[in-house]
Amino acid sequence: MALIIFISYYLLLLALSRHTARQDGNETFFRAKRRSPWGAVAFGMMGASLSGVSFVSVPGMVAASDMTYLQMCLGFIPGYLLVAFLLLPVYYKLGLTSIYSWLGQRYDGISYRTGAAFFLLSKLLGAAVRLYLVVLILQRLVLEQMGIPFAASAMLILLMIWFYTRRGGIGTIVWTDCLQTLVLLLSLILIIRSLLLAEGLSVVGAIEAVAANAHSRIFVFDDVASPQYFWKQFVSGAFIVLVMTGLDQDMMQKNLTCRSLRPAQKNMIVNSMLYLPANLLFLSLGVLMYAYASHHGVELPPSGDDVLPFLCGSGMLGQLALIMFTLGIVAAAFSSADSAMTALTTSLCIDIWHRETDERLRRRIHACVIAATLAVILLFRIVNSSSVINAVYLIASYTYGPLLGLFTYGLIMPQRFRPLPKAVPFICVSAPLLSYAISLGTQTLFGYQFSYELLLVNGFLTMLGLHLSRYLTNILYFCGTKPTIS
Repeated sequence: MALIIFISYYLLLLALSRHTARQDGNETFFRAKRRSPWGAVAFGMMGASLSGVSFVSVPGMVAASDMTYLQMCLGFIPGYLLVAFLLLPVYYKLGLTSIYSWLGQRYDGISYRTGAAFFLLSKLLGAAVRLYLVVLILQRLVLEQMGIPFAASAMLILLMIWFYTRRGGIGTIVWTDCLQTLVLLLSLILIIRSLLLAEGLSVVGAIEAVAANAHSRIFVFDDVASPQYFWKQFVSGAFIVLVMTGLDQDMMQKNLTCRSLRPAQKNMIVNSMLYLPANLLFLSLGVLMYAYASHHGVELPPSGDDVLPFLCGSGMLGQLALIMFTLGIVAAAFSSADSAMTALTTSLCIDIWHRETDERLRRRIHACVIAATLAVILLFRIVNSSSVINAVYLIASYTYGPLLGLFTYGLIMPQRFRPLPKAVPFICVSAPLLSYAISLGTQTLFGYQFSYELLLVNGFLTMLGLHLSRYLTNILYFCGTKPTIS
């Protein structure tokens, strides 16, 4: 039954793709001809942000950190406002397709390519990790029983994504993301319903049960050293949105398909209001899961990421829960992966090859991006270590610090303040390494554990390095050597 629904869902995606990609071309693939309704972009972006990893991780994090993740979700709101009123006006004023081309206009070619390279590395690793974990879950639940090996499963899912995005690109993704967000939220609600039926709870009873549970704690104000301390989470949430949405080609490419600046800003404002209730539902599901296990003496897996797949896959919550979990995972995976592949293709065509109008090159690069993602997924499979996956996520998160520093320095400093071009790649590599050393040092010496606020340290070190390189520029000029800008 799950397989039949999965195939039916994909056929619906194909039908929607065919309808939205009647006119093939780079203008549609990269920009959707700037005709996307802001409401569709806002709703679809939420599904793209809630990846398959989030679908299983957010409910599972309740055991370790209660519902404190909502503190960060509150910080998302000012973060989206910063993107709407600080970054989007710059992007629309310059008519950008790739946001990293701004770095070339503000600095030089080396800084431009450095920023784009950090995005390409981070997005490829992040997309591959998300898909790896999703394919692993689908393999255990459905595909393994059909005798399909892991490599074939990964290739099949990537080919499915390539097939419905190869023509319309972002023009298709804006609309398929809406469908996938709807499926994701519907899956979440129906899984909660299955859990309530198993527990014999009404909606009001479930709200009361969540509120009375020991894991319902949201705010932490009494422990500054804790990673869950409110102001750490709140401020980090704002800056995480600023960099992982406002400085991410994947997310911004959808926003730049709106007709003008004002609709794109509406999209950001509405989008900021959607995450809090969505994540409240995910965390409430987590509280109810652990309460169910406690009431019925169910021994849960030690990892929080395995709890929801275990409960749905075991049949304890009924067949509907398994079907909706499978659909939710697929919808979340497709929604985050399809836009990532399109953004990688866009950045390679525009930022690296500088051939925005070459449709033949775009098709080849899109196919190569799919192949590269498959190669990284199979590499994870060979290593078969969750610690490697965690390390990749950590590395990917560090790569946003240099982007934060590059963009912030360029926006707040006068135009004449330009770093030494050839120093920029070294600065952007050194800042994350220094941030990691600072994190280890403070934890060892003072017992202070950095959380997501390390992103701010990373960005500040990048800005400091860019500013100090100006003095090296002055020294070279004084010595009669003019630094080259390429």
